[in-house]
Amino acid sequence: MQLKHLRTLLSPQDGAAKVTCMAWSQNNAKFAVCTVDRVVLLYDEHGERRDKFSTKPADMKYGRKSYMVKGMAFSPDSTKIAIGQTDNIIYVYKIGEDWGDKKVICNKFIQTSAVTCLQWPAEYIIVFGLAEGKVRLANTKTNKSSTIYGTDSYVVSLTTNCSGKGILSGHADGTIVRYFFDDEGSGESQGKLVNHPCPPYALAWATNSIVAAGCDRRIVAYGKEGHVLQTFDYSRDPQEREFTTAAASPGGQSVVLGSYDRLRVLNWSPRRSIWEEAKPKEIANLYTITALAWKRDGSRLCAGTLCGGVEQFDCCLRRSIYKNKFELTYVGPSQVIVKNLSSGTRVVLKSHYGYEVEEVKILGKERYLVAHTSDTLLLGDLNTNRLSEVAWQGSGGNEKYFFENENVCMIFNAGELTLVEYGSNDTLGSVRTEFMNPHLISVRINERRQRGTEDNKKLAYLVDIKTIAIVDLIGGYNIGTISHESRVDWLELNETGHKLLFRDRKLRLHLYDIESCSKTMILNFCSYVQWVPGSDVLVAQNRNNLCVWYNIEAPERVTMSSIRGDVVGLERGGGKTEVMVTEGVTTVAYTLDEGLIEFGTAIDDGNYTRAAAFLETLEMTPETEAMWKTLSKLSLEARQLHIAERCFSALGHVAKARFLRETNEIADQVSREYGGEGTDFYQVRARLAMLEKNYKLAEMIFLEQNAVEEAMDMYQQLHRWDECIAVAEAKGHPALEKLRQGYYQWLMDTQQEERAGELQESQGDGLAAISLYLKAGLPAKAARLVLTREELLATTELVEHITAALIKSELYERAGDLFEKIRNPQRALECYCKGNAFMKAVELARLAFPVEVVRLEEAWGDHLVQQKQLDAAINHYIEARCSIKAIEAALGARQWKKAIYILDLQDQNTASKYYPRVAQHYASLQEYEIAEELYTKGDRTKDAIDMYTQAGRWEQAHKLAMKCMRPEDVSVLYITQAQEMEKQGKYREAERLYVTVEEPDLAITMFKKHKLYDDMIRLVGKHHPDLLSDTHLHLGKELEAEGRLQEAEYHYLEAQEWKATVNMYRSNGLWEEAYRVAKAHGGANAHKHVAYLWAKSLGGEAAVRLLSKLGLLEAALDHAADNCSFEFAFELSRLALKHKTPEIHLRYAMYLEDEGKFEEAEAEFIRAGKPKEAVLMFVHNQDWEAAQRVAEAHDPDSVAEVLVGQARGALEEKDFQKAEGLLLRAQRPGLALNYYKEAGLWSDALRICKDYMPGQLEALQEEYEREATKKGARGMEGLVEQARQWEQAGEYSRAVDCYLKVRDAGSSSLVEKCWMKAAELYLNLDLVKEAIDAFIEGEEWNKAKRVAKELDPRYEDYVDQHYKEFLKNQGKVDSLVGVDVVAALDLYVEQGQWDKCIETATKQNYKILHKYVALYATHLIREGGCAQALALYVQHGAPANPQNFNIYRRIFTDMVSSPGTNSAEAYHNWADLRDVLFNLCENLVKSSEANSPAHEEFETMLLIAHYYATRSAAQSIKQLETVAARLSVSLLRHTQLLPADKAFYEAGIAAKAVGWENMAFIFLNRFLDLTDAIEEGTLDALDHSDFQDTDIPFEVPLPAKQHVPEAQREEVRDWVLTVSMDQRLEQVLPRDERGVYEASLVAASTGVRALPCLITGYPILRNKIEFKRPGKAANKDNWNKFLMAIKTSHSPVCQDVLKFISQWCGGLPSTSFSFQ
Repeated sequence: MQLKHLRTLLSPQDGAAKVTCMAWSQNNAKFAVCTVDRVVLLYDEHGERRDKFSTKPADMKYGRKSYMVKGMAFSPDSTKIAIGQTDNIIYVYKIGEDWGDKKVICNKFIQTSAVTCLQWPAEYIIVFGLAEGKVRLANTKTNKSSTIYGTDSYVVSLTTNCSGKGILSGHADGTIVRYFFDDEGSGESQGKLVNHPCPPYALAWATNSIVAAGCDRRIVAYGKEGHVLQTFDYSRDPQEREFTTAAASPGGQSVVLGSYDRLRVLNWSPRRSIWEEAKPKEIANLYTITALAWKRDGSRLCAGTLCGGVEQFDCCLRRSIYKNKFELTYVGPSQVIVKNLSSGTRVVLKSHYGYEVEEVKILGKERYLVAHTSDTLLLGDLNTNRLSEVAWQGSGGNEKYFFENENVCMIFNAGELTLVEYGSNDTLGSVRTEFMNPHLISVRINERRQRGTEDNKKLAYLVDIKTIAIVDLIGGYNIGTISHESRVDWLELNETGHKLLFRDRKLRLHLYDIESCSKTMILNFCSYVQWVPGSDVLVAQNRNNLCVWYNIEAPERVTMSSIRGDVVGLERGGGKTEVMVTEGVTTVAYTLDEGLIEFGTAIDDGNYTRAAAFLETLEMTPETEAMWKTLSKLSLEARQLHIAERCFSALGHVAKARFLRETNEIADQVSREYGGEGTDFYQVRARLAMLEKNYKLAEMIFLEQNAVEEAMDMYQQLHRWDECIAVAEAKGHPALEKLRQGYYQWLMDTQQEERAGELQESQGDGLAAISLYLKAGLPAKAARLVLTREELLATTELVEHITAALIKSELYERAGDLFEKIRNPQRALECYCKGNAFMKAVELARLAFPVEVVRLEEAWGDHLVQQKQLDAAINHYIEARCSIKAIEAALGARQWKKAIYILDLQDQNTASKYYPRVAQHYASLQEYEIAEELYTKGDRTKDAIDMYTQAGRWEQAHKLAMKCMRPEDVSVLYITQAQEMEKQGKYREAERLYVTVEEPDLAITMFKKHKLYDDMIRLVGKHHPDLLSDTHLHLGKELEAEGRLQEAEYHYLEAQEWKATVNMYRSNGLWEEAYRVAKAHGGANAHKHVAYLWAKSLGGEAAVRLLSKLGLLEAALDHAADNCSFEFAFELSRLALKHKTPEIHLRYAMYLEDEGKFEEAEAEFIRAGKPKEAVLMFVHNQDWEAAQRVAEAHDPDSVAEVLVGQARGALEEKDFQKAEGLLLRAQRPGLALNYYKEAGLWSDALRICKDYMPGQLEALQEEYEREATKKGARGMEGLVEQARQWEQAGEYSRAVDCYLKVRDAGSSSLVEKCWMKAAELYLNLDLVKEAIDAFIEGEEWNKAKRVAKELDPRYEDYVDQHYKEFLKNQGKVDSLVGVDVVAALDLYVEQGQWDKCIETATKQNYKILHKYVALYATHLIREGGCAQALALYVQHGAPANPQNFNIYRRIFTDMVSSPGTNSAEAYHNWADLRDVLFNLCENLVKSSEANSPAHEEFETMLLIAHYYATRSAAQSIKQLETVAARLSVSLLRHTQLLPADKAFYEAGIAAKAVGWENMAFIFLNRFLDLTDAIEEGTLDALDHSDFQDTDIPFEVPLPAKQHVPEAQREEVRDWVLTVSMDQRLEQVLPRDERGVYEASLVAASTGVRALPCLITGYPILRNKIEFKRPGKAANKDNWNKFLMAIKTSHSPVCQDVLKFISQWCGGLPSTSFSFQ
């Protein structure tokens, strides 16, 4: 909690003038401050001073300054203030509710010593401490005070707990004493609690502990029983002074302690259960805090100071605005103030249990508060300020709240409805229901007070869709359950909770009386129903009738009136009740009879006189009659007999009215004679009991008064002789016998022979009784009497007489009983059979006639069938062995299981005709499997197929049909059925049928025919994906033709034909749509082209506006020019881009030039300001005259260029003279010189040079000599001639130079002669080396060798070396091979003839071969040909040369990093890598590198290559997909050699494919982390927690690039996100029996390392197959699975894997077998 200074309420003075005490009122509206001058200042809640009054001394003689005010407190109702003074008195001032009310002393309590502190915790109770050490209680009601407890030490502080039920006093000797008025069940102790080290002037009682502090500058928090919880020691802090006062927040969660210039704040942390110190509030020059007062809602804290200042602080943990309408201020963890920003009203929401309030919501039309704590739920009504806190275990925020009822909140959670009454801290009730609609729940809470009923709280709700339960919420028991035959869709209790209305789905309205448990249907077709508020009058609508029940006790009496609309509501107020009906657009009000409603209210209020007076004013109608009835019943119950008499008179019940008149006369007479209530007189009470037909009660009343005669008279008047005689017998009346005779005579007179017989029987005269019974035609009674008396049975004549009478009366069973009794079984059996008493007949037959039993059982069954008791007949038919009848009876009784049981016992012929009937029943119940079985048993498979077809179960029907029908018949059946479905519009069902018989094209045609294009496309995509694009295009064209352009657009775009979409919209003039499509789908420039065409179609300023709006004006201009639409371009430039006009002219000119319109082009070039372009155009077309003309007129600088161009033309025509003249005119002699040189006219060139460029003459002559040298024979002959001349002149050196200059490719003989001549000259001069060089230059190698050999052998090597170089230079490598093989091979390498090089090297030794193989491999790797490099080593073997190791590593790295290798097709690549590494490892074993780190590394690479190869092999066979997945997972332990991202991706995808979703999720998650790490360039952020205790390495090299494409990365990212959102997977790798990750070789707990399986790479824990080579093994199950897959698939790649394992592991184990 934080303190924020708000305002200064009272300014401090210059000197000491301390504020002695302060207090806030309980209602938060008033704040009182008592100053040093003993004046109480009163402030409102906003801090405005509104009032003040002076206190007075106990005795004026000591003066006004003779005391100090030490304690002050408001009463709980905030209308009084108690002032405790040092002059031994407490005054209680009544200050009133309003400001300015007169202040009156209403209580005073004189004490024996000074009052030191004071609290007012509860109504009438003031608690205070005295200087003498006592803590006392003053009662404002009795005006007396008493001591609570006494100590011997001055009371320095006094505080209460949060509820005000306990007090705590601090004393000068450090004692802290606790006392409870009510410990609220806490069980905490009372009495001395703590001995604090110093006087606890600062004492506060918080929720969870007691905080005390004083002059030792230490704050101590004590537990509930006084043990020290925490100590805050500031004794070493020089800034801190003694603590003078403390205050706990109203919620008890915070404590503020005052000292010098500082307020220290302690906040209780519920989670850590300790006090935490917040930042202290330090205010310079505040001086000592003398008083603290906390506002009751916790939002404000006021501090009084030594200098008389009062500062107000805002206390708040946090503050938020809810929906811009409410301000929520959290003043403590468990207390929130909710303020309505518009009205300013405030509600304090507080957890009474101290729980932290988590979130506050304002719901239900912003009227109701809902807040959660960890263990409770807070609810409140903002309008009435009623708050509730109920225990509530958090359920994840899934509760739903309904606020339709103003008194109660309904909370639904997990199928349970909980009711909370606002203002109550206990749940009102809780019931299980799944129906959360407020229309299906009705709650009534004391809505209309009734006589004799204090609390009336009832709930009606749905238990299931057809069952309503009614609960008494006070007692918590069920008071009614209604089971209805159809679904209930609305229910409501009346306000008194005695009647329930409900309506079902058939719109039938029912009324249920809760007391009598009777249900009545009162209306059909009910579209609206509502109770009238404040009464039991009911309003409903039935079609066009408004129905009103003014007296719901008589539901048959209904007032109906015709209306023309629908009832929408009821409005009651202003003395009238109106039904609002919408008739069309208007709302009409129909007024109800308020008088009739008023009657109901009078009845409810028990004012029967008023009700009768009201009814007197009404005419007699059915409604009024019902009301008179109600009033008569109620007035009788209330003993208001005159009103009851009037009611019966009104109703025309004359007898009752007369009877009541007589009763009233008796009552009135008694009242007159004896006084008091005449209704209590016994005769009146007895008569009322008689009126209610309760004669026993009346008898009891008479007999209590010993009025036996009156009781007997009553019974005689009623002809109740039995009761009359019973009374006479009981009381021993002398006229008893006379009564009996009179009764018998009366019975005989009235021909009641039966009753007379019963009388004779009761008197023991059996014969007389039988005679009377027979006379009365009651032979059964006579028989019963005979059967009970043995002596009568002996009289044969009597028995025969009775049996004859019984048979005559068709009472055969009784006759049978009589015959059986007189041992005449034959007659008895006949009678039993005639009387259908088959049970007795069978029992008798079993004893007397066993043969007859079977016949009787069948007859019994037949009789039961006639009686429609078919189920009872079944067993009798079974007993009679009548199977067919038993089956028929079982079927008739719908005893299907019994029928099946009987049928299963019958032969096939009998049973087959009954099975289909039973099957039809099960088909109707949708138990199709049983029905199918029965149809099959009855040889009616076709019916089973029809059943499945009708039920839409096409798959089962198809499956069945395929068993018993030809495929073509099935197809015909299904297609026919589908066509029927199509006719009925059931297209989905038809589709399923077509697809079931593999005719999707018919379904596609159907959807096309009915224009259901979405379904058509779906099927085409599923069954003909190759035609999908064409279909979209075709549909697009069709829809376009129909004018359904939007739909056509969709299909065109799906077919990726955006141009067609654009053209469609263009052709329809929908340019905006065309532009939108082009922009969205047509690439960078398409929309520009469309915009251009759009603008062109508009033309003029409209086009300019459009293009400007789209920002494409310049682009459109360029486009127009590019497309030769110059008119449009000129128009655009003229209207908007004038600066572009010259450019358009220029482009137009170029266009005209291309079209050959040169004159027009010339004009446009000149308009564009580009005359030079016009000149160049004419030059290009050799129109020299026009070019000259334009150049001279418009561009003089171009004249020279025209002349030069003309000269070039003359040169092409070989007119050198003309050309020379033109060039000289253009002052370009250099060009003339060049042209002559190019033409070989050296004499003319020399002439020009001599005349115009003399400085270049010498260089030209040298050039001429060079050219002569270059010339063929003619030029060379000149050089030869010159050389001869030098030779003759003896200038041999020059002669040699000349000879050596001869280089004629055309005449090699001439050149050779010259070289030979030069060589001879060198030899003549003894220049041997020069001669040899000359021979070498002339390629006379034999002569050169011979000269070297004969004249100077030192030069032999020199000649050989040059010869080799010559061969190299000439590329004659084949010749070089014979001279120098290595040089030849090097030359092959230089020339890139690798195949020749390797072929030649193969013929040399192994060392040379592998040197060049290594060179070739290095070259291939550099060129990216890793596969070719691998093939090289496959062909030539892999030697164990250390210098080759990097090549092998590089081939391995490139192979594992290359894409597309995770497939069956990559097997041969992996097999080659594996075989090369195997060859290398075998060679390493034999070399000096055996067991070196490099050897181990290559062994690991071999294992990896084997895993990859085996994985590719397994991927080619479906049954080995788990093997392939396991290999991918096993490869993860080698990620220090593999690209980690690729490895985790492949493992994750493989795991996902085989359904190992946990592993897939973890591996793909790791893959995504790695891809992020690659982008960031560091692995530091990786989390390894998922891979703890596995052998998957953490330290792996960071891949330089992503090995998985972006699209696949995004797919993985989506999947991982989906799975993590579902939270259905546990992010844990699967474990095996070792308790470690199942693919880990090392068990983390033991450190034991298992061998990896050769087939899967997984650790082998059991079933091991060992190979001859140590350390090589396989899991038996995986090995056998692999062998079985080879056996079933004959896969060559798997056989190759087996072959390699055999080589690598020294043969296969004996269990294996060959598949060759």
